[in-house]
Amino acid sequence: MMREFEIERQFNIKIETIKPSKGIYYVKSNKGERCLKKINYGPQKLLFVYGAKEHLIKNGFKNVDRYFLNIDGEPYAMVNEDLYTLSEWIEGRECDFHNLDEVKVAARTLAELHEASKGYDPPENSKLKSDLGRWTHLMNKRIKSLDKMRDMVRKKNNKSNFDLLYIKSMEFYKELGRKALETLEGSKYEELCVLAEKEKSFCHHDYTYHNIVIDKDNNYHIIDFDYCKREIRTFDISNFMIKVLKRVEWNPEFADTILESYNEVSPLLDCEYKVLYAFLQFPQRYWRLANRYYYNEVNWGQNAFGNKIETIIAEQDNMLKFLDYFKNKYNID
Repeated sequence: MMREFEIERQFNIKIETIKPSKGIYYVKSNKGERCLKKINYGPQKLLFVYGAKEHLIKNGFKNVDRYFLNIDGEPYAMVNEDLYTLSEWIEGRECDFHNLDEVKVAARTLAELHEASKGYDPPENSKLKSDLGRWTHLMNKRIKSLDKMRDMVRKKNNKSNFDLLYIKSMEFYKELGRKALETLEGSKYEELCVLAEKEKSFCHHDYTYHNIVIDKDNNYHIIDFDYCKREIRTFDISNFMIKVLKRVEWNPEFADTILESYNEVSPLLDCEYKVLYAFLQFPQRYWRLANRYYYNEVNWGQNAFGNKIETIIAEQDNMLKFLDYFKNKYNID
């Protein structure tokens, strides 16, 4: 547990109640309700995130979990070499990705976020976070790592259920990854990176249901900008689309609604659809799950891993049908 009096001293508050809640702390203080969070990266990256939120607010995108500053004007408290942030506690419920109307508003909100992100110059002493221009390299590396993980399985004497499912399914996803890389290499990805660099825009990078909080007045608040970085916007859009589509059996109506709503605010260029398609094709969820399993990144139980890989494999037909639909509808060559 962190030393509470240090939090109180540095943020100049009095804590009345403190309760852990999904990886954060709910704090009731003499100055109102707050969200206290331990940060697992350094102060320079945090300053990039802080600056990004302040930039959005300045550009009229105000519904974010804004940081409070400490007594020295910094957006964090340093306690025993651990960093903590304090932000507004946003009361509300998570966005329902099964509800087409809520998905529609979430898509429009994402477009507004991207528009408001333009022109961001990070604070001088911050560390620039950027994935611009990296995706051909990342896809290539991840495709190769699928082979490496298969070799690890082959050396195991006692193979788990996950191992057997991985061996059986891995070639399918590797091929899908190769096709995604081909799509990306045949697109205007590099030009779009140059454009994003010029626009000085950024992405949320974790735009999903639990980071979209709907309050009692039906206002949509976007929280948890920990992963935000310079990135082309089609990454955020594809990530959001996949998070929705996997919940609705890859129903194309949801994909079309997301793009229509997004385009109402910030129209996509024709060349962006091919890059979007490459991100939709790439088996990111499959790679990430296997990576977590074989490199012990999270300690879920064997059953949890087994269930997750089964769920991904069970979606294959619906996903392929959707990819065909998307390719034809948006004339991707």
